[in-house]
Amino acid sequence: MKKKYELEFTLNASPKILYPRLSTPSGLSEWFADDVNIVGNIYSFIWDGAEQQAELISKKENHFIRFHWLDDDDELFFEFKIHTDELTGDVALVITDFSDEGEKHDSSELWNSQVSELKRTLGL
Repeated sequence: MKKKYELEFTLNASPKILYPRLSTPSGLSEWFADDVNIVGNIYSFIWDGAEQQAELISKKENHFIRFHWLDDDDELFFEFKIHTDELTGDVALVITDFSDEGEKHDSSELWNSQVSELKRTLGL
């Protein structure tokens, strides 16, 4: 059974700059997948020639975007949330995902790697 987990990454980027990289095909293809296509609410993510599709479940501009993998259980999702600390103004990307107990470390490492690429594209 898959369990929910969250990872938080501090990013020195405004939500207006960060959000398009989490929600648009061109932005997502900079760091998350090799290529991304959208038809309606279905995003097709392509890695090394293999395609995986996710449905856009909900979003709020400059705040969050949530997807559901079409080949996964209905209640599972992954989400990119932009959190701005009200006192310091620091911006963090909070990623929510699900993984099997034995795969959490590998999943976390993959997210760490992808967020490192995101930071690189943002010039951080």
